[in-house]
Amino acid sequence: MRDGSPVTLYCFAHAGAGVSGFAHWRAGTGPGVATEPVLLPGRDARRREPRATSRDQLLGALLTPLADQVADGRPYVLYGHSLGGIVAYTLARALIDRGLPAPALLAVGASLAPHTAPLRHDDDITDEQLLRFVTDLGEAPRGALAAPGSLWYRSVLPVLRDDLRLAVALRAAALANAGNGPLPVPVLAVGGHDDPVVGAAALDGWARWTTGRFVRRTVPGDHFFVRSPHAPRLIGRACRVVRRTRLVPGLISGGQL
Repeated sequence: MRDGSPVTLYCFAHAGAGVSGFAHWRAGTGPGVATEPVLLPGRDARRREPRATSRDQLLGALLTPLADQVADGRPYVLYGHSLGGIVAYTLARALIDRGLPAPALLAVGASLAPHTAPLRHDDDITDEQLLRFVTDLGEAPRGALAAPGSLWYRSVLPVLRDDLRLAVALRAAALANAGNGPLPVPVLAVGGHDDPVVGAAALDGWARWTTGRFVRRTVPGDHFFVRSPHAPRLIGRACRVVRRTRLVPGLISGGQL
């Protein structure tokens, strides 16, 4: 690792989303951080690819290009928001199990730890229930724009449903592979002060998935605080801390993160 190497920050979005929520992160994370949002298949520029609904499909779509990028040992961090948290964890686990360099930090935002989320199949949820849930979170347009048959309904709801299937599959896989042990990587769990979905206790569940330091932080905002300036500022600072830790082992502390 060269002393002047920036930390590459790979970002993974919440269910139903592309990467537009990270558009302001390149400027918001600050100096020394190269932000790289990662687009899952089946949306935006990858919309013609089949969506991943299992661990094997996810790794088939994302692992090889990510492995090629991190193999040189330069420092990198994984950040996942909501669904992206379990996606980031899954990729970290797969990279480490293949003997590749581990991330300097796994950061998760508004994300349930694998053992704290119910392994409920999304097929149990009707379209109406799913629409009501995203509407309550402020993620659906009002009125006719979100009505059955509308463009939003036909284009977004199927992606969201498949992403929820993926979340269930990844949590189940994490629990099934728990014998591999926790990650040897520090974990930073971030919550929104007004998040109605993921509270502090759920975030604290991530502590059992690491043998390294665990830190929880709270930022202003609801479940989608990823769009605020507070999240990239916090994660950018954490990236700079873990980079210094690489140069000066033992530097990292909860207070610094």
